[in-house]
Amino acid sequence: MSACPQVDVALLHAPVVNRRGEVIGSAVTNLDLHDIARACRTFGVDTYWVVTPYARQRELSRQIISHWLDGHGKTANPDRGDALSLIRLRSELTEVLVETRQKWGPDVQVVATCADRASERMSYPYLRKRIFSGQPILLLFGTGWGLAPEVFTLVDATLSPILGSGGYNHLSVRSAVSIILDRVLGEYGDDIRK
Repeated sequence: MSACPQVDVALLHAPVVNRRGEVIGSAVTNLDLHDIARACRTFGVDTYWVVTPYARQRELSRQIISHWLDGHGKTANPDRGDALSLIRLRSELTEVLVETRQKWGPDVQVVATCADRASERMSYPYLRKRIFSGQPILLLFGTGWGLAPEVFTLVDATLSPILGSGGYNHLSVRSAVSIILDRVLGEYGDDIRK
């Protein structure tokens, strides 16, 4: 890739919805910390924001991250620490928005992900073209059954869903992050950017 992309990923644990559409907060999982950090590191994401309003969840996350950055994990598997060093814990999305704009300026484009099939979604090739033309991007992912409706009032665009060959459409967020990062940041040569 010719340019260093300005892309951050944020994983929201609140506000998200449950299977009944109720707005909830979900628990941070060890797998989401590790696997998404590794995907972010692989594809050159600058910062992986983990957003949870629950202080005990943030403290547990700090302990997990510290094990790999400062504890026994640092010597046992330095690559894991390299990936987990991208994580920044915040209590609200608004904090992430402020800090991302401080880092890259006010023109950061906030792009939500959503599994719903709806019109007026940003395509992957279009987002990729924007990234490689120098547009700073903050990609939002939700846990549970997805981002709460109020989050969509804070975004500039919503990315097209990942569609499989059948009617089942409930990927883990870890899988969705990896697929989307590959589509928009993967090394494919210049022809995919056109």
